[in-house]
Amino acid sequence: MFVTTCTKNRNPIFSDDAHARVAIESLYQIQRWFPFFLYAFVIMPDHCHFLLKVPEPGTISRIMYTYKRSVAFAIGKPVWQRRFYVKHVSEPGRIIDYIHVNPVRHNLCKRTDEYQWSSASGKWYVSELTLM
Repeated sequence: MFVTTCTKNRNPIFSDDAHARVAIESLYQIQRWFPFFLYAFVIMPDHCHFLLKVPEPGTISRIMYTYKRSVAFAIGKPVWQRRFYVKHVSEPGRIIDYIHVNPVRHNLCKRTDEYQWSSASGKWYVSELTLM
């Protein structure tokens, strides 16, 4: 699943490195509570993209509700728009590229591996790429 979620009023809250770190650390915490496979992610200043797979009996709704609540609690203020968007994908490699190139397209870096708030940076663990 390709998931996108935006900050409230597209506020660039994740321009703050501490908030971006919270967003990633919360993602891994939620993964421990509600297991899912994480293939790629990027935390942009005003939105986030994730490519993941949720095994049964888990649900994307439960994961995203808990994730968004966790981030808002850790930051100490409202962060998110109410909704998030999910698309089932047939070409996960293309979506991984889209996610990783997002900071380059938004002029936040010149190369995908330079953006530290992305799985492309090599600083974060992602699940083995055994996509089904």
